[in-house]
Amino acid sequence: MSDEDTKKKRRWFGFGKTDVEAEAEPVNAATEQPHDEAVEDTAKPSLFKRLTKGLSRSSGAISDSVTSIFTKAKLDSETLQELEDVLITADLGVETTMAITGKLAKDRFDKEISPQEIKTFVAEEVAQILRPLVSPFNIDPSLKPHVVLMVGVNGAGKTTTIGKMARRAKDEGLKVMLAAGDTFRAAAIDQLKVWGERVGAPVIARDVGADAAGLAFDALEQARRDNVDVLFIDTAGRLQNKTELMAELEKITRVIKKVDPSAPHSVLLVLDATTGQNALNQAKVFTEIAGVTGLIMTKLDGTARGGILVAVAAKQGLPIHAIGVGESIEDFQPFDAEDFARALVGLDSAAAEAAQ
Repeated sequence: MSDEDTKKKRRWFGFGKTDVEAEAEPVNAATEQPHDEAVEDTAKPSLFKRLTKGLSRSSGAISDSVTSIFTKAKLDSETLQELEDVLITADLGVETTMAITGKLAKDRFDKEISPQEIKTFVAEEVAQILRPLVSPFNIDPSLKPHVVLMVGVNGAGKTTTIGKMARRAKDEGLKVMLAAGDTFRAAAIDQLKVWGERVGAPVIARDVGADAAGLAFDALEQARRDNVDVLFIDTAGRLQNKTELMAELEKITRVIKKVDPSAPHSVLLVLDATTGQNALNQAKVFTEIAGVTGLIMTKLDGTARGGILVAVAAKQGLPIHAIGVGESIEDFQPFDAEDFARALVGLDSAAAEAAQ
């Protein structure tokens, strides 16, 4: 296998593959996360359609409001203020909103403008903010293993995200190991064990209350012995006690480095979109505590305020690897700035569909 073939094989979430190759990959139903019957349709929706459906609550709120506001022939102060309210309500953030509306006013104030033009303008501005942060998540094949530390508050979806990422890695032929480092919650340990069985990956786990750093140390040593490609380490997320959380994550990192001084190689922050503006504080705290290298946002289908991803991106500048817009494995998608921006505002998907 050539170096280029190796790079392609180790690119996750379909990156580095043609659309035909991505569509041709087999799906093992036994490893799917349980989901509702609506996902069982035999005709697989495209990624853009899944994204549009997942963001429908957010896009519906923005699109309907824009359509109702811009009934006048020209853009004036009143309609501009109403647009600001819509975007802030969608959690794009005050600074981002003011930048978008300020540019719109400069370009189109007192000129005729349609709802479609407004949505197109907002989508283009959002994409411009997000485009520099698009970052496919790749593992380094020279590392055995590539150590991924998953951080985020309890309930954000860390464990499920680990499971879905492990599934993707296994589908691409990588050898995977999971470590149940959230030793404070029996449910988190049990959930990771279920995912391990589902994807066919060994899980290193201990009893509730065990030392998380010691578990991480043992898992990394085992992963090295077993020639594992990637090791995912789950962690606790008790943000209400910042000092304790900081001490635990620092200890995990320190102990891991005794085995591999370069580890962890990736520190991924999982944020729950339904928490709205709280996600901004979470991103700030975990970046300070753990040195976050990339972002994954989950549950974008569960909120009408999907713009929070834009606010977090603008504020923290974190690379965005993937997003979750539903329960199934196919709803866990690589992040695409243009598609996200168009879906967020409810823009006509014809062009994006044609490009898929």
